[in-house]
Amino acid sequence: MSAPRLELRLGPLQAAVQQAFARADEEGLLQRIWARDHRVWKPDPTEISDRLGWLDIAARMEPQVAALERFAAAVRGAGYTDVLLLGMGGSSLAPEVLARTFGPQPEGLRLTVLDSTDPRAVAARTAPLDLRATLFLVSTKSGGTVETVSLFKYCYNLVAAELGRAAAGEHFAAITDPGSGLADLAAQYRFRHTFLGDPAIGGRYSALSVFGLVPAALLGLDLRALLRRAQQAVAAAGPDRSLRAGDNAAAQLGIVLGTAAAAGRDKLTLLCGPELVSFGDWVEQLIAESTGKEGRGILPVVGEPPANEYGADRLFVCLRRGADQDTAAAARLQAAGHPLVTLLLDDHYDLAAQFFLWELATAVAGALLGVNPFDQPDVEAAKVRTREMVAAYHAAGSLPVTEPALRGAGMALYGEVDGDTPAQALAEFAVAAPPGAYLAIHVYLPPAAATDAALLALRRELRSGTGLATTIGYGPRFLHSTGQLHKGDAGRGRFLQIVAASAPDLPIPDRAGEPDSALSFDVLKQAQALGDRQALTEVGRAVLTVEVTGDAAAALRSLADAL
Repeated sequence: MSAPRLELRLGPLQAAVQQAFARADEEGLLQRIWARDHRVWKPDPTEISDRLGWLDIAARMEPQVAALERFAAAVRGAGYTDVLLLGMGGSSLAPEVLARTFGPQPEGLRLTVLDSTDPRAVAARTAPLDLRATLFLVSTKSGGTVETVSLFKYCYNLVAAELGRAAAGEHFAAITDPGSGLADLAAQYRFRHTFLGDPAIGGRYSALSVFGLVPAALLGLDLRALLRRAQQAVAAAGPDRSLRAGDNAAAQLGIVLGTAAAAGRDKLTLLCGPELVSFGDWVEQLIAESTGKEGRGILPVVGEPPANEYGADRLFVCLRRGADQDTAAAARLQAAGHPLVTLLLDDHYDLAAQFFLWELATAVAGALLGVNPFDQPDVEAAKVRTREMVAAYHAAGSLPVTEPALRGAGMALYGEVDGDTPAQALAEFAVAAPPGAYLAIHVYLPPAAATDAALLALRRELRSGTGLATTIGYGPRFLHSTGQLHKGDAGRGRFLQIVAASAPDLPIPDRAGEPDSALSFDVLKQAQALGDRQALTEVGRAVLTVEVTGDAAAALRSLADAL
Protein backbone atom coordinates (compact mmCIF):
# COMPACT_ATOMS: atom_id res chain seq x y z
CA MET A 1 0.00 0.00 0.00
CA SER A 2 1.40 3.39 -0.96
CA ALA A 3 -0.98 5.55 1.08
CA PRO A 4 -4.06 5.19 3.28
CA ARG A 5 -7.25 4.89 1.27
CA LEU A 6 -10.69 6.12 2.14
CA GLU A 7 -14.05 6.40 0.46
CA LEU A 8 -16.44 9.27 1.20
CA ARG A 9 -20.19 8.99 0.85
CA LEU A 10 -21.24 12.10 2.70
CA GLY A 11 -24.86 12.65 1.70
CA PRO A 12 -26.17 15.71 3.58
CA LEU A 13 -22.63 16.79 4.52
CA GLN A 14 -21.24 16.83 0.98
CA ALA A 15 -21.60 20.56 0.26
CA ALA A 16 -20.31 21.70 3.66
CA VAL A 17 -17.30 19.38 3.45
CA GLN A 18 -16.39 20.57 -0.04
CA GLN A 19 -16.49 24.16 1.20
CA ALA A 20 -14.29 23.19 4.14
CA PHE A 21 -11.78 21.54 1.76
CA ALA A 22 -11.57 24.80 -0.19
CA ARG A 23 -11.11 26.91 2.95
CA ALA A 24 -8.37 24.61 4.22
CA ASP A 25 -6.52 24.95 0.91
CA GLU A 26 -6.89 28.73 0.94
CA GLU A 27 -5.60 28.96 4.51
CA GLY A 28 -2.75 26.49 3.97
CA LEU A 29 -3.96 24.42 6.91
CA LEU A 30 -1.76 21.37 6.30
CA GLN A 31 1.29 23.45 5.46
CA ARG A 32 0.89 25.37 8.72
CA ILE A 33 0.52 22.15 10.73
CA TRP A 34 3.72 20.76 9.20
CA ALA A 35 5.41 24.10 9.95
CA ARG A 36 4.34 23.55 13.58
CA ASP A 37 2.41 26.81 13.67
CA HIS A 38 0.56 26.73 17.03
CA ARG A 39 -1.84 29.41 15.79
CA VAL A 40 -3.63 26.71 13.77
CA TRP A 41 -5.26 25.88 17.12
CA LYS A 42 -4.67 28.68 19.65
CA PRO A 43 -2.80 32.00 19.97
CA ASP A 44 -0.98 30.64 23.03
CA PRO A 45 1.65 27.98 22.21
CA THR A 46 1.32 26.30 25.63
CA GLU A 47 0.84 22.54 25.29
CA ILE A 48 0.90 22.83 21.50
CA SER A 49 4.39 23.77 20.34
CA ASP A 50 5.86 21.13 22.66
CA ARG A 51 3.34 18.43 21.67
CA LEU A 52 3.98 18.00 17.94
CA GLY A 53 6.73 15.38 18.00
CA TRP A 54 4.31 12.76 16.64
CA LEU A 55 4.49 14.38 13.19
CA ASP A 56 7.90 12.88 12.39
CA ILE A 57 8.35 10.19 15.06
CA ALA A 58 8.06 7.35 12.52
CA ALA A 59 11.22 8.51 10.75
CA ARG A 60 13.02 9.20 14.02
CA MET A 61 12.28 5.70 15.34
CA GLU A 62 14.00 3.94 12.43
CA PRO A 63 17.53 4.21 13.90
CA GLN A 64 16.24 2.60 17.11
CA VAL A 65 14.85 -0.53 15.46
CA ALA A 66 18.01 -2.62 15.80
CA ALA A 67 18.29 -1.85 19.52
CA LEU A 68 14.63 -2.75 20.10
CA GLU A 69 15.12 -6.03 18.24
CA ARG A 70 18.20 -6.85 20.31
CA PHE A 71 16.27 -6.18 23.51
CA ALA A 72 13.43 -8.48 22.44
CA ALA A 73 15.88 -11.19 21.41
CA ALA A 74 17.67 -10.94 24.76
CA VAL A 75 14.37 -11.29 26.63
CA ARG A 76 13.45 -14.37 24.60
CA GLY A 77 16.95 -15.77 25.06
CA ALA A 78 16.64 -15.41 28.83
CA GLY A 79 13.68 -17.81 28.78
CA TYR A 80 10.80 -15.36 29.03
CA THR A 81 7.52 -16.38 27.40
CA ASP A 82 5.09 -13.71 28.62
CA VAL A 83 4.87 -9.93 28.93
CA LEU A 84 2.37 -8.21 31.22
CA LEU A 85 2.10 -4.53 30.34
CA LEU A 86 1.09 -2.29 33.24
CA GLY A 87 -0.30 0.97 31.90
CA MET A 88 -3.32 3.19 31.32
CA GLY A 89 -4.73 5.09 28.36
CA GLY A 90 -2.18 6.07 25.75
CA SER A 91 0.44 3.80 27.31
CA SER A 92 -1.70 0.67 27.03
CA LEU A 93 -4.21 1.04 24.19
CA ALA A 94 -1.85 0.90 21.19
CA PRO A 95 0.01 -2.16 22.57
CA GLU A 96 -3.37 -3.80 23.20
CA VAL A 97 -4.39 -3.11 19.58
CA LEU A 98 -1.21 -4.78 18.31
CA ALA A 99 -1.47 -7.77 20.64
CA ARG A 100 -5.13 -8.45 19.91
CA THR A 101 -4.96 -7.80 16.19
CA PHE A 102 -1.78 -9.67 15.27
CA GLY A 103 -2.11 -12.43 17.86
CA PRO A 104 0.76 -14.76 18.82
CA GLN A 105 3.79 -14.60 16.51
CA PRO A 106 6.27 -17.47 16.01
CA GLU A 107 9.21 -15.43 17.32
CA GLY A 108 7.26 -13.35 19.83
CA LEU A 109 6.16 -13.39 23.42
CA ARG A 110 2.57 -13.47 24.65
CA LEU A 111 1.62 -9.92 25.65
CA THR A 112 -1.38 -8.98 27.75
CA VAL A 113 -2.39 -5.66 29.30
CA LEU A 114 -3.41 -4.92 32.88
CA ASP A 115 -5.17 -1.56 33.12
CA SER A 116 -7.59 -2.06 36.01
CA THR A 117 -7.59 -1.41 39.74
CA ASP A 118 -10.32 -3.99 40.38
CA PRO A 119 -8.63 -6.61 42.60
CA ARG A 120 -10.36 -9.47 40.80
CA ALA A 121 -9.02 -8.19 37.48
CA VAL A 122 -5.54 -7.83 38.97
CA ALA A 123 -5.66 -11.38 40.31
CA ALA A 124 -7.02 -12.76 37.05
CA ARG A 125 -4.09 -11.29 35.10
CA THR A 126 -1.31 -12.12 37.56
CA ALA A 127 -2.27 -15.42 39.20
CA PRO A 128 -1.83 -17.62 36.10
CA LEU A 129 1.62 -16.22 35.26
CA ASP A 130 4.84 -18.16 35.57
CA LEU A 131 6.73 -15.36 37.27
CA ARG A 132 10.10 -16.82 36.29
CA ALA A 133 9.14 -16.48 32.62
CA THR A 134 7.29 -13.13 32.76
CA LEU A 135 8.56 -9.66 31.94
CA PHE A 136 6.55 -6.82 33.47
CA LEU A 137 6.52 -3.78 31.20
CA VAL A 138 5.72 -0.69 33.28
CA SER A 139 4.54 2.05 30.93
CA THR A 140 3.61 5.63 31.82
CA LYS A 141 4.80 8.88 30.25
CA SER A 142 4.38 10.94 33.39
CA GLY A 143 5.94 8.25 35.54
CA GLY A 144 3.42 8.90 38.30
CA THR A 145 0.11 7.45 37.08
CA VAL A 146 -1.41 6.11 40.30
CA GLU A 147 -2.86 2.96 38.78
CA THR A 148 0.37 2.02 36.99
CA VAL A 149 2.61 2.70 39.98
CA SER A 150 0.25 0.74 42.26
CA LEU A 151 0.30 -2.22 39.87
CA PHE A 152 4.09 -2.07 39.69
CA LYS A 153 4.45 -2.20 43.47
CA TYR A 154 2.05 -5.14 43.72
CA CYS A 155 3.71 -7.11 40.90
CA TYR A 156 7.20 -6.36 42.18
CA ASN A 157 6.27 -7.85 45.56
CA LEU A 158 4.92 -10.97 43.83
CA VAL A 159 8.18 -11.47 41.96
CA ALA A 160 10.39 -10.63 44.94
CA ALA A 161 8.49 -13.10 47.15
CA GLU A 162 9.08 -15.94 44.71
CA LEU A 163 12.48 -15.12 43.21
CA GLY A 164 14.06 -12.80 45.77
CA ARG A 165 14.74 -9.08 45.55
CA ALA A 166 18.16 -9.58 43.98
CA ALA A 167 16.57 -11.15 40.91
CA ALA A 168 13.30 -9.24 40.83
CA GLY A 169 14.49 -6.17 38.92
CA GLU A 170 15.50 -8.24 35.89
CA HIS A 171 11.81 -9.06 35.40
CA PHE A 172 10.85 -5.41 34.90
CA ALA A 173 11.36 -2.88 32.12
CA ALA A 174 10.09 0.71 31.97
CA ILE A 175 8.79 2.96 29.22
CA THR A 176 8.57 6.56 30.39
CA ASP A 177 9.71 10.10 29.70
CA PRO A 178 13.12 11.42 30.78
CA GLY A 179 13.33 12.55 34.39
CA SER A 180 10.06 10.95 35.47
CA GLY A 181 9.38 9.26 38.78
CA LEU A 182 9.26 5.90 37.02
CA ALA A 183 12.72 6.49 35.57
CA ASP A 184 13.96 6.95 39.14
CA LEU A 185 12.14 3.81 40.32
CA ALA A 186 13.62 1.82 37.44
CA ALA A 187 17.12 2.84 38.50
CA GLN A 188 16.41 2.20 42.18
CA TYR A 189 15.01 -1.30 41.58
CA ARG A 190 17.53 -2.22 38.87
CA PHE A 191 15.11 -2.78 36.02
CA ARG A 192 16.34 -4.80 33.04
CA HIS A 193 15.98 -1.73 30.83
CA THR A 194 14.41 1.74 30.69
CA PHE A 195 13.15 3.14 27.39
CA LEU A 196 12.79 6.91 27.28
CA GLY A 197 10.09 8.52 25.17
CA ASP A 198 9.87 11.88 23.47
CA PRO A 199 8.45 14.51 25.87
CA ALA A 200 7.11 16.39 22.82
CA ILE A 201 4.53 13.66 22.24
CA GLY A 202 1.41 13.30 24.38
CA GLY A 203 0.33 9.87 25.52
CA ARG A 204 -2.55 9.42 23.09
CA TYR A 205 -0.29 10.36 20.15
CA SER A 206 2.50 7.96 21.17
CA ALA A 207 1.55 4.78 19.27
CA LEU A 208 4.50 5.03 16.86
CA SER A 209 7.03 5.91 19.57
CA VAL A 210 8.69 3.56 22.06
CA PHE A 211 5.34 3.26 23.85
CA GLY A 212 4.03 1.26 20.90
CA LEU A 213 7.18 -0.12 19.33
CA VAL A 214 8.76 -1.72 22.43
CA PRO A 215 5.64 -3.90 22.93
CA ALA A 216 5.60 -4.52 19.16
CA ALA A 217 9.19 -5.79 19.29
CA LEU A 218 8.37 -8.12 22.19
CA LEU A 219 5.36 -9.42 20.25
CA GLY A 220 7.73 -10.35 17.43
CA LEU A 221 6.31 -7.94 14.86
CA ASP A 222 8.30 -6.59 11.94
CA LEU A 223 9.16 -3.11 13.19
CA ARG A 224 10.55 -2.00 9.84
CA ALA A 225 7.32 -2.95 8.11
CA LEU A 226 5.29 -1.03 10.70
CA LEU A 227 7.43 2.08 10.31
CA ARG A 228 7.43 1.79 6.53
CA ARG A 229 3.62 1.81 6.46
CA ALA A 230 3.55 4.75 8.87
CA GLN A 231 6.01 6.73 6.78
CA GLN A 232 4.00 6.08 3.64
CA ALA A 233 1.03 7.64 5.45
CA VAL A 234 3.19 10.59 6.49
CA ALA A 235 4.42 11.12 2.93
CA ALA A 236 0.85 10.95 1.59
CA ALA A 237 -0.21 13.69 4.01
CA GLY A 238 2.87 15.87 3.66
CA PRO A 239 2.79 19.66 3.40
CA ASP A 240 3.05 19.63 -0.40
CA ARG A 241 -0.25 17.76 -0.70
CA SER A 242 -3.54 19.48 -1.49
CA LEU A 243 -6.89 18.71 0.06
CA ARG A 244 -8.66 17.70 -3.11
CA ALA A 245 -10.68 14.49 -3.01
CA GLY A 246 -8.51 11.40 -3.21
CA ASP A 247 -5.29 13.28 -2.52
CA ASN A 248 -4.93 13.51 1.25
CA ALA A 249 -6.82 10.94 3.28
CA ALA A 250 -5.82 12.28 6.72
CA ALA A 251 -6.86 15.84 5.94
CA GLN A 252 -10.10 14.65 4.39
CA LEU A 253 -10.98 12.54 7.41
CA GLY A 254 -10.18 15.37 9.82
CA ILE A 255 -12.24 17.89 7.86
CA VAL A 256 -15.17 15.47 7.69
CA LEU A 257 -14.97 14.88 11.47
CA GLY A 258 -14.85 18.60 12.27
CA THR A 259 -17.51 19.60 9.73
CA ALA A 260 -19.86 16.84 10.87
CA ALA A 261 -19.50 17.84 14.53
CA ALA A 262 -20.17 21.50 13.71
CA ALA A 263 -23.31 20.40 11.85
CA GLY A 264 -24.59 18.44 14.88
CA ARG A 265 -23.32 15.04 13.73
CA ASP A 266 -21.00 14.72 16.69
CA LYS A 267 -21.58 10.99 17.40
CA LEU A 268 -18.71 9.31 15.55
CA THR A 269 -19.93 5.73 15.25
CA LEU A 270 -17.14 3.28 14.41
CA LEU A 271 -17.94 0.07 12.57
CA CYS A 272 -15.01 -2.32 13.02
CA GLY A 273 -14.83 -5.99 12.18
CA PRO A 274 -14.07 -8.41 15.05
CA GLU A 275 -10.33 -8.41 14.30
CA LEU A 276 -10.16 -4.61 14.40
CA VAL A 277 -12.44 -3.93 17.36
CA SER A 278 -9.57 -3.01 19.70
CA PHE A 279 -8.49 -0.33 17.21
CA GLY A 280 -11.83 1.34 17.91
CA ASP A 281 -10.85 1.58 21.58
CA TRP A 282 -7.64 3.37 20.59
CA VAL A 283 -9.53 5.81 18.33
CA GLU A 284 -12.03 6.39 21.15
CA GLN A 285 -9.36 7.78 23.45
CA LEU A 286 -7.66 9.81 20.75
CA ILE A 287 -10.84 11.54 19.57
CA ALA A 288 -12.60 11.95 22.93
CA GLU A 289 -9.65 13.31 24.89
CA SER A 290 -8.48 15.54 22.03
CA THR A 291 -11.79 17.19 21.08
CA GLY A 292 -13.97 17.05 24.22
CA LYS A 293 -13.36 20.44 25.81
CA GLU A 294 -14.55 24.05 25.89
CA GLY A 295 -18.16 22.90 25.47
CA ARG A 296 -17.41 21.08 22.23
CA GLY A 297 -16.41 17.59 21.27
CA ILE A 298 -16.85 14.47 19.17
CA LEU A 299 -18.24 11.41 20.96
CA PRO A 300 -16.76 8.16 19.64
CA VAL A 301 -19.29 5.30 19.76
CA VAL A 302 -17.55 1.93 19.73
CA GLY A 303 -19.08 -1.54 19.85
CA GLU A 304 -22.69 -0.37 19.90
CA PRO A 305 -25.26 -3.02 18.91
CA PRO A 306 -26.65 -2.33 15.41
CA ALA A 307 -30.01 -0.60 15.07
CA ASN A 308 -32.57 -0.22 12.32
CA GLU A 309 -32.72 3.55 12.67
CA TYR A 310 -30.34 6.26 13.80
CA GLY A 311 -30.75 9.92 14.59
CA ALA A 312 -29.38 12.81 12.59
CA ASP A 313 -26.49 13.24 15.06
CA ARG A 314 -24.44 10.37 13.60
CA LEU A 315 -21.36 10.14 11.38
CA PHE A 316 -20.30 6.58 10.54
CA VAL A 317 -16.77 5.38 9.87
CA CYS A 318 -16.28 1.83 8.65
CA LEU A 319 -12.88 0.11 8.85
CA ARG A 320 -12.54 -2.69 6.30
CA ARG A 321 -9.69 -5.12 5.76
CA GLY A 322 -9.66 -6.49 2.21
CA ALA A 323 -12.87 -8.14 1.08
CA ASP A 324 -13.41 -10.00 4.34
CA GLN A 325 -15.74 -7.50 5.97
CA ASP A 326 -19.51 -7.64 5.63
CA THR A 327 -20.53 -4.44 3.86
CA ALA A 328 -24.29 -4.92 4.19
CA ALA A 329 -24.54 -2.64 7.24
CA ALA A 330 -22.58 0.12 5.48
CA ALA A 331 -24.84 -0.18 2.45
CA ARG A 332 -27.95 0.19 4.61
CA LEU A 333 -26.52 3.30 6.25
CA GLN A 334 -25.72 4.84 2.90
CA ALA A 335 -29.20 4.03 1.59
CA ALA A 336 -30.70 5.72 4.68
CA GLY A 337 -28.79 8.92 3.84
CA HIS A 338 -26.26 8.83 6.68
CA PRO A 339 -22.77 10.19 5.95
CA LEU A 340 -20.29 7.33 5.75
CA VAL A 341 -16.50 7.18 5.58
CA THR A 342 -14.85 3.86 4.71
CA LEU A 343 -11.19 3.22 5.48
CA LEU A 344 -9.55 0.36 3.59
CA LEU A 345 -6.72 -1.76 5.03
CA ASP A 346 -4.74 -4.34 3.07
CA ASP A 347 -3.42 -6.20 6.10
CA HIS A 348 -2.68 -5.78 9.80
CA TYR A 349 0.51 -3.80 9.20
CA ASP A 350 -1.66 -1.04 7.77
CA LEU A 351 -2.57 -0.28 11.40
CA ALA A 352 0.65 1.74 11.61
CA ALA A 353 -0.61 3.93 8.77
CA GLN A 354 -3.97 4.21 10.51
CA PHE A 355 -2.30 5.38 13.73
CA PHE A 356 -0.77 8.33 11.92
CA LEU A 357 -3.80 9.00 9.74
CA TRP A 358 -6.09 9.31 12.77
CA GLU A 359 -3.58 11.42 14.71
CA LEU A 360 -3.33 13.98 11.92
CA ALA A 361 -7.09 13.83 11.26
CA THR A 362 -7.73 14.54 14.94
CA ALA A 363 -5.38 17.53 14.86
CA VAL A 364 -7.22 18.84 11.78
CA ALA A 365 -10.62 18.30 13.40
CA GLY A 366 -9.42 20.16 16.49
CA ALA A 367 -8.48 23.12 14.31
CA LEU A 368 -11.95 23.20 12.76
CA LEU A 369 -13.58 22.99 16.20
CA GLY A 370 -11.31 25.67 17.67
CA VAL A 371 -9.90 23.49 20.47
CA ASN A 372 -6.40 22.48 21.47
CA PRO A 373 -6.26 18.75 20.65
CA PHE A 374 -3.16 18.17 22.77
CA ASP A 375 -4.25 19.16 26.29
CA GLN A 376 -6.71 17.57 28.73
CA PRO A 377 -7.82 20.35 31.08
CA ASP A 378 -10.68 18.45 32.74
CA VAL A 379 -8.95 15.13 33.44
CA GLU A 380 -7.40 16.46 36.64
CA ALA A 381 -10.81 17.06 38.24
CA ALA A 382 -11.49 13.36 38.78
CA LYS A 383 -7.93 12.80 40.01
CA VAL A 384 -8.27 15.58 42.57
CA ARG A 385 -11.57 14.20 43.86
CA THR A 386 -10.09 10.70 44.03
CA ARG A 387 -7.16 11.95 46.11
CA GLU A 388 -9.63 13.63 48.43
CA MET A 389 -11.55 10.37 48.82
CA VAL A 390 -8.34 8.48 49.58
CA ALA A 391 -7.36 11.14 52.12
CA ALA A 392 -10.77 10.77 53.77
CA TYR A 393 -10.24 7.01 53.90
CA HIS A 394 -6.87 7.41 55.61
CA ALA A 395 -8.35 9.88 58.10
CA ALA A 396 -11.53 7.96 58.99
CA GLY A 397 -10.68 4.38 58.07
CA SER A 398 -13.51 4.25 55.54
CA LEU A 399 -14.72 6.02 52.43
CA PRO A 400 -17.58 8.55 52.67
CA VAL A 401 -20.96 6.82 52.86
CA THR A 402 -24.33 8.15 51.73
CA GLU A 403 -27.78 6.61 52.00
CA PRO A 404 -29.18 5.18 48.76
CA ALA A 405 -32.25 6.75 47.23
CA LEU A 406 -33.72 3.34 46.39
CA ARG A 407 -33.09 -0.32 47.17
CA GLY A 408 -34.41 -3.38 45.41
CA ALA A 409 -33.57 -6.50 43.39
CA GLY A 410 -30.11 -6.76 44.96
CA MET A 411 -29.24 -3.19 44.04
CA ALA A 412 -28.91 0.19 45.70
CA LEU A 413 -29.39 3.37 43.64
CA TYR A 414 -27.81 6.75 44.35
CA GLY A 415 -28.72 10.08 42.77
CA GLU A 416 -32.01 11.65 41.74
CA VAL A 417 -34.31 8.65 41.45
CA ASP A 418 -37.77 8.66 39.88
CA GLY A 419 -39.44 5.24 40.14
CA ASP A 420 -40.28 2.44 42.56
CA THR A 421 -37.89 -0.19 41.17
CA PRO A 422 -34.34 -0.04 39.80
CA ALA A 423 -35.64 -0.73 36.28
CA GLN A 424 -38.24 2.03 36.52
CA ALA A 425 -35.66 4.45 37.89
CA LEU A 426 -33.21 3.64 35.10
CA ALA A 427 -35.90 3.95 32.44
CA GLU A 428 -36.95 7.37 33.73
CA PHE A 429 -33.33 8.46 33.94
CA ALA A 430 -32.72 7.43 30.32
CA VAL A 431 -35.85 8.86 28.73
CA ALA A 432 -35.29 12.21 30.46
CA ALA A 433 -32.34 12.79 28.14
CA PRO A 434 -32.98 15.50 25.53
CA PRO A 435 -32.50 14.94 21.78
CA GLY A 436 -28.86 14.86 20.81
CA ALA A 437 -27.82 13.51 24.21
CA TYR A 438 -25.93 10.29 24.83
CA LEU A 439 -25.94 7.62 27.53
CA ALA A 440 -22.57 6.55 28.95
CA ILE A 441 -22.30 3.42 31.10
CA HIS A 442 -19.37 3.49 33.53
CA VAL A 443 -18.56 0.04 34.86
CA TYR A 444 -16.44 -0.45 37.96
CA LEU A 445 -16.44 -4.24 37.73
CA PRO A 446 -13.79 -6.74 36.60
CA PRO A 447 -13.99 -7.32 32.84
CA ALA A 448 -15.46 -10.76 32.15
CA ALA A 449 -17.31 -12.44 29.30
CA ALA A 450 -20.54 -12.81 31.31
CA THR A 451 -20.42 -9.17 32.39
CA ASP A 452 -19.72 -8.02 28.83
CA ALA A 453 -22.74 -9.97 27.55
CA ALA A 454 -25.02 -8.55 30.26
CA LEU A 455 -23.79 -5.02 29.57
CA LEU A 456 -24.39 -5.46 25.86
CA ALA A 457 -27.97 -6.52 26.57
CA LEU A 458 -28.47 -3.52 28.85
CA ARG A 459 -26.94 -1.22 26.26
CA ARG A 460 -29.22 -2.62 23.56
CA GLU A 461 -32.32 -1.97 25.67
CA LEU A 462 -31.26 1.58 26.48
CA ARG A 463 -30.45 2.25 22.83
CA SER A 464 -33.75 0.87 21.53
CA GLY A 465 -35.79 2.58 24.23
CA THR A 466 -34.34 6.06 23.70
CA GLY A 467 -32.82 6.17 20.21
CA LEU A 468 -29.71 7.75 21.75
CA ALA A 469 -26.08 6.88 21.22
CA THR A 470 -24.67 4.68 23.99
CA THR A 471 -21.13 4.01 25.17
CA ILE A 472 -19.56 1.65 27.71
CA GLY A 473 -16.31 2.15 29.60
CA TYR A 474 -14.67 0.07 32.31
CA GLY A 475 -13.33 2.14 35.18
CA PRO A 476 -10.77 3.40 35.87
CA ARG A 477 -9.63 2.70 32.30
CA PHE A 478 -12.14 5.11 30.72
CA LEU A 479 -10.96 7.95 32.97
CA HIS A 480 -7.81 7.97 30.82
CA SER A 481 -9.83 7.82 27.62
CA THR A 482 -13.28 9.41 27.48
CA GLY A 483 -13.17 11.06 30.92
CA GLN A 484 -12.03 14.39 29.45
CA LEU A 485 -14.94 14.57 27.01
CA HIS A 486 -17.50 13.62 29.66
CA LYS A 487 -16.65 16.75 31.64
CA GLY A 488 -15.52 19.07 28.87
CA ASP A 489 -18.13 18.71 26.11
CA ALA A 490 -21.50 20.43 25.76
CA GLY A 491 -22.91 18.55 28.76
CA ARG A 492 -25.52 16.43 27.00
CA GLY A 493 -24.22 13.16 28.44
CA ARG A 494 -26.13 11.19 31.06
CA PHE A 495 -24.08 8.75 33.07
CA LEU A 496 -25.04 5.37 34.50
CA GLN A 497 -22.39 4.29 36.99
CA ILE A 498 -22.32 0.60 37.97
CA VAL A 499 -20.24 -0.27 41.03
CA ALA A 500 -19.70 -3.26 43.29
CA ALA A 501 -17.43 -4.05 46.19
CA SER A 502 -14.72 -6.62 45.45
CA ALA A 503 -13.95 -9.59 47.63
CA PRO A 504 -11.35 -10.77 48.20
CA ASP A 505 -9.36 -7.56 48.12
CA LEU A 506 -5.65 -7.09 47.40
CA PRO A 507 -3.24 -4.74 49.21
CA ILE A 508 -1.23 -2.06 47.44
CA PRO A 509 2.26 -1.95 49.01
CA ASP A 510 3.29 1.44 50.30
CA ARG A 511 6.73 0.77 48.81
CA ALA A 512 7.81 -1.88 46.35
CA GLY A 513 9.58 -4.69 48.17
CA GLU A 514 8.03 -3.85 51.56
CA PRO A 515 4.99 -5.54 53.17
CA ASP A 516 3.29 -2.45 54.66
CA SER A 517 0.07 -1.35 52.95
CA ALA A 518 -2.23 1.54 53.87
CA LEU A 519 -4.46 1.19 50.80
CA SER A 520 -6.03 -1.64 48.82
CA PHE A 521 -7.03 -1.97 45.17
CA ASP A 522 -10.73 -2.11 46.00
CA VAL A 523 -10.55 1.06 48.10
CA LEU A 524 -8.68 2.81 45.28
CA LYS A 525 -11.27 1.63 42.74
CA GLN A 526 -14.16 2.82 44.93
CA ALA A 527 -12.41 6.15 45.53
CA GLN A 528 -12.04 6.59 41.78
CA ALA A 529 -15.74 5.88 41.22
CA LEU A 530 -16.77 8.31 43.95
CA GLY A 531 -14.30 10.93 42.75
CA ASP A 532 -15.47 10.74 39.15
CA ARG A 533 -19.12 10.91 40.21
CA GLN A 534 -18.41 14.06 42.19
CA ALA A 535 -16.40 15.60 39.32
CA LEU A 536 -19.28 14.93 36.92
CA THR A 537 -21.97 16.36 39.19
CA GLU A 538 -19.87 19.45 39.90
CA VAL A 539 -20.03 20.34 36.20
CA GLY A 540 -23.77 19.70 36.01
CA ARG A 541 -23.81 16.19 34.56
CA ALA A 542 -26.65 13.80 35.45
CA VAL A 543 -25.33 10.67 37.19
CA LEU A 544 -27.24 7.61 38.40
CA THR A 545 -25.17 5.14 40.44
CA VAL A 546 -26.26 1.50 40.71
CA GLU A 547 -24.47 -0.57 43.34
CA VAL A 548 -24.92 -4.29 42.76
CA THR A 549 -24.39 -7.10 45.25
CA GLY A 550 -23.84 -10.76 44.57
CA ASP A 551 -23.58 -11.85 40.94
CA ALA A 552 -23.11 -8.60 39.02
CA ALA A 553 -23.72 -10.15 35.60
CA ALA A 554 -26.99 -11.69 36.80
CA ALA A 555 -28.10 -8.36 38.28
CA LEU A 556 -27.36 -6.56 35.02
CA ARG A 557 -29.22 -9.21 32.99
CA SER A 558 -32.25 -8.86 35.25
CA LEU A 559 -32.12 -5.09 34.84
CA ALA A 560 -31.98 -5.42 31.05
CA ASP A 561 -34.87 -7.91 31.09
CA ALA A 562 -36.96 -5.61 33.27
CA LEU A 563 -36.37 -2.71 30.86
